[in-house]
Amino acid sequence: MNFFIKIDARSAEEFSIHATGRDREICGKLEDHLILKTYSEVLTAAGRPVVPLAMRIANDIPIGKGCGSSAAARLAGVALAVHFGKLHWPDARIIGEASRREQHPDNASACWMGGITVARMSAEAEAEVVNIRPKGKWRLLLAVPDQSLATEEARRAIPTQHSHADAVANVRNSMLLLAAFTQGRHELLAPALEDRIHQPYRAALCPLLPSLQELQGRDGIAGAALSGAGPSVLMFLDPRASVTKVSRAVMEHLSRAGLSAELIPTLITLRGVRVLSR
Repeated sequence: MNFFIKIDARSAEEFSIHATGRDREICGKLEDHLILKTYSEVLTAAGRPVVPLAMRIANDIPIGKGCGSSAAARLAGVALAVHFGKLHWPDARIIGEASRREQHPDNASACWMGGITVARMSAEAEAEVVNIRPKGKWRLLLAVPDQSLATEEARRAIPTQHSHADAVANVRNSMLLLAAFTQGRHELLAPALEDRIHQPYRAALCPLLPSLQELQGRDGIAGAALSGAGPSVLMFLDPRASVTKVSRAVMEHLSRAGLSAELIPTLITLRGVRVLSR
């Protein structure tokens, strides 16, 4: 998704933050700030001094809504530590450090590289990442509810064991989803997004999901799935559909179900991180 967090950081006598954009109250609090916590921990572990920073943060990413905000923040903290600590880490190490803290590399790899990524952690605390550019136009509509959902709570909803049939089905569907992206075949999305591992168990915590899944295959919606751990839902649009008309249909559908959400048009962006040094 083409949401970004932009940070201007300079060395200073003490830490300070000026935040603008979405969730600026959270972004501007010095206490328990995820970017600064990550920054300080990486420098300390590397045996480098923790240089105080004056930061200006402009944030687009909904926080606590399953949109990758924690991965973006951790990557920012690692990148700042690499820059101010002169660590000279390659991309694989930066992504790996953020992924270790996230407990998986999916969000961190896509955030850093852009596009679609397939990633795994290696034994050397680095991430092995393949970057994939989807074929054709992939327009998205993100439904963001008012309430947030802690990732830890979403993880607790998933059982520790799954049946062989469910595991095989998910592997098969993930391969079908990759084929849909690489071949530009939107008609494969609905079956490819069928999931047996996490969405059925998180649906009670994410009421938008079952409601919006009812719209798959009609009203210009090719497929719907949880965004990250939820509670936001990501809808893939038919490339011929009008975003305005789809948004209107979604709002009417949610209203009839007694639900509400902020709808944000977006897309699969090929742009990853950009580091500009002065």
